[in-house]
Amino acid sequence: MDMNNINIEEIVKQVLSGMTGNAPAQAPAAPAGNAVPKTARVAMLTSLEHYDIKEFPIPSLGDDDILVKVEGCGVCGTDAHEFKRDPFGLIPVALGHEGTGEIVAMGKNVKVDTAGKPVKVGDKVVTCMIFKDDPEITMYDLNKKNVGGADVYGLLPDDDIHLNGWFSDYIFIRGGQFGSTFFNVSDLDLDSRILIEPCAVLIHAVERAKSTGILRFNSRVVVQGCGPIGLICIAVLRTMGIENICAVDGEQKRLDFAKKMGASLSVNFKDHKGIEALAGAVKDAFGGHLADFAFQCTGSPVAHANIYKFIRNGGGLCELGFFINGGDATINPHFDICSKEITTVGSWVYTLRDYVTTFDFLKRAKGIGLPMSDLITDRFPLEQINEAHQTNLAMTGLKIAIINK
Repeated sequence: MDMNNINIEEIVKQVLSGMTGNAPAQAPAAPAGNAVPKTARVAMLTSLEHYDIKEFPIPSLGDDDILVKVEGCGVCGTDAHEFKRDPFGLIPVALGHEGTGEIVAMGKNVKVDTAGKPVKVGDKVVTCMIFKDDPEITMYDLNKKNVGGADVYGLLPDDDIHLNGWFSDYIFIRGGQFGSTFFNVSDLDLDSRILIEPCAVLIHAVERAKSTGILRFNSRVVVQGCGPIGLICIAVLRTMGIENICAVDGEQKRLDFAKKMGASLSVNFKDHKGIEALAGAVKDAFGGHLADFAFQCTGSPVAHANIYKFIRNGGGLCELGFFINGGDATINPHFDICSKEITTVGSWVYTLRDYVTTFDFLKRAKGIGLPMSDLITDRFPLEQINEAHQTNLAMTGLKIAIINK
């Protein structure tokens, strides 16, 4: 056989190999329409109550990195604090930590998410904690520590990458020693994905409450504060099967929405003068009984001081309303805690395990007909982020979100 025939045979073999699927594997291409641009817009908080839309180059990906095209991000109360007062001293900073989006490129070492679920280009993801300053916490299965010992995207000091928050077109998730955690949530719709982070706060709070041994199916539960956090608290309790829930707030619209989320009772504190009258109204709502358990979901020290009066002897309290220092509360340790033997737990953000539990909670909430998507009352494009934050401060809606086109 001459050389020409050998060449022809080799060519035929290669063609047949390709037709039968035995050709060498190639790296997956990004889905159509997801071509990665050279730059990305980032909403950078540059001064108090002012964002500038800046454009930065998209860095080259390392073997452990992921580039995500942002689809949406909720505006959190923490964003409001940073917007108004910069309590963490981060300005200039790329904010946004309630975000989600689609993987458009990733390094060759990225195979699975933090829970071990396979990931590929085109999957929808959310980020959780960054353990770069706490290298001993590396295993998802063993993690018991809350986010207080870690960083999160959206609250990082600005650096030469800049794509550090979800209020942007793209976010750069750094792997390796940076310690990022992320989850594949492709089975959840966009609204649910935007709500994951705040919902995880309440999953954690309810788990903390359960640790007291007081919160049960037939418990009488009072939830004080019906902003997004309090409303989600009610939803989590309802998905657990707890039905005797009393919502306390001063806005009737929020109390009406609390009923939709699963509260069976409500008390408007504006209708009652003084704590004794308010506690009496809560007792009357429960048919002459005080609450077995209470969740304090406001950032008001006065609200914290009041809530002990709603709880029966031997009852329980979960305080989760103070993400930052909101000031001192005045209580009477004898009357409020000791003589009533109140069991109190604090709750602050969440753990990795709570994050994964949240995915199932959102599916369950939707399954029993709770209007979770209705929590997102206002949606703004990225270029209107200043208006979005002012709307959030005005408290005319519930959850405000930035939605990218």
